Amino acid sequence: MKKHLLAALTCASLFSCQKEAVVSTVNETSPTTNVSARALTTLSFSGYTWIVTSSGTDTQGPGPNHFSASNAWVDTDGFLHLKLAKNPTTQNWECAEVTLNQNLGYGKYQWKVEGAIDKLDKNVVFGMFNYSGNDGYDEMDIEYSRWGYATNNNLDFTLYPATGSSQSSVEVTPLVNLTGTYTTHRITRYGSDSVKFQSIGGFYDNNTNVYASKTWANPPYSISTLSMPVMMNLWLYNGVAPSNGQNVEIIIHEFKFTPQ
Repeated sequence: MKKHLLAALTCASLFSCQKEAVVSTVNETSPTTNVSARALTTLSFSGYTWIVTSSGTDTQGPGPNHFSASNAWVDTDGFLHLKLAKNPTTQNWECAEVTLNQNLGYGKYQWKVEGAIDKLDKNVVFGMFNYSGNDGYDEMDIEYSRWGYATNNNLDFTLYPATGSSQSSVEVTPLVNLTGTYTTHRITRYGSDSVKFQSIGGFYDNNTNVYASKTWANPPYSISTLSMPVMMNLWLYNGVAPSNGQNVEIIIHEFKFTPQ
């Protein structure tokens, strides 16, 4: 399992969002994802409030890794920066992660990303995903990584089943070679019947330049019906430092949710 089980603390906004998110009603009993007790810093990005993960002097999953609140920030253009860097004082590599402070349901989740995500070091992971907090279930991921092996493919679309299902997780891992550093990524949840993953070259709100796509339908696959928070992170697989010793920075220009 690539994700970590988040420790208990109810997600509470410390200040108002720029706008209220539109949340579709999916499942009245869906749980609210909890975040680390140290994740008390928030930031405002794309009209939503996000909780920034901080592990203090300890390590935590995924990885395990050190997570620093200073490695996630919003610039004057309103773009979110996620940075993975070596702390010159502690010599620890520190990662970045943000979690939406509310649950979202059926609809289109879209990210516009700047960065050479197809050329990440073999130990670096960049993820955009829906996550309930229940490891192994109710999760939908777009992850760029080679998972520690330089010869691996570098993109995973992953679907974890609804709680109570025996259906295993399913992945498709195309090899991606991009010609630019602007990409658009989508997870579209059509309901309990299907979910579609897409990665697109450039910034587009339509299907121009789709270079990777996967749709799962139910049956035969079990698809979560829960409303869940959105997460974005930049971290090190198994906590192993980048083999090239280089810092990494990825810029998310926009996150947009369009409810069904």
